[in-house]
Amino acid sequence: MIGALAAIDCGTNSTRLLIESSDGEVLAREMRITRLGQGVDATGRLADEALERTLSVLASYRELMDAHGVVAGRLAATSAARDASNGPEFLEAASAICGVEAEILSGIEEGRLSFAGATVGLDAAEGWDLVLDIGGGSSEIVVAADGVIEAHSMQVGCVRVSERTLLGDPPTQGELAVAEAMVADALDGAFEAIPRLAEVPVGSRMVGLAGTVATLAMLDQHLGDYDRDAVHHHWLSLESIRSWRDVLAAETVAARSVRPGMVPGREDVIVGGLIVLAATIGRLGLDGCLTSESDILDGLIASQRGR
Repeated sequence: MIGALAAIDCGTNSTRLLIESSDGEVLAREMRITRLGQGVDATGRLADEALERTLSVLASYRELMDAHGVVAGRLAATSAARDASNGPEFLEAASAICGVEAEILSGIEEGRLSFAGATVGLDAAEGWDLVLDIGGGSSEIVVAADGVIEAHSMQVGCVRVSERTLLGDPPTQGELAVAEAMVADALDGAFEAIPRLAEVPVGSRMVGLAGTVATLAMLDQHLGDYDRDAVHHHWLSLESIRSWRDVLAAETVAARSVRPGMVPGREDVIVGGLIVLAATIGRLGLDGCLTSESDILDGLIASQRGR
């Protein structure tokens, strides 16, 4: 009988923790906006203040891990650490603080782990199962068809798109058009890497992951406080996604921040994330997506159990 297991995801925008007992009971699930990838797209380095924020959160997570008797864990860093010249230094510091060897996941590994977590508890779709994990720096698209899982990492995420193109407050129509073109180019690359994306059959299902999708599920239901049961497996139609994208794009960051359901720290990057979400679903010919609060963290835990 093994003890408690932990999974930590150091993403571009948030740092998250999942702790499960030996029998699979969730003991802790935490999320903090740390913006590790602040400015990394422009500078190629993790900023000192971003490192300080993230390492401070990791120290608090280590305390939680100790309190729950964690015996093993995986600490995964993704897009920001992959892209940064000082990523190795961050991994060394993170490992020392958490007592778990930090690892940088490739985009393909990230996609497969996200798929494993996202499909927990779901029956197979009538057609194909697809997962879109919208991160801060990159977005992973995964498709399971005919017993084969294929994944591709697109270099567009809510932070990268926002920092590179959406500079106005609110963004101008020209900036929004540039963002749309940036995402369209990334989707061209995804369709080249996974040709079967052009042949998604009727009855296929998209599962959407991460903060952009979860925040939209809260906005869509006007939830003042986070309710995992309400967010998990909430259906978002493409029509609704496009409507929210346009409404939020026309508002200032301050106006978005006071909307019921807006998660603090998402208000300045959610439009970039929704551009990725709407464009991907539309390009695939689907009519919406199912949100999931089970994601790469659940996949990292499952990998430690040998699944």
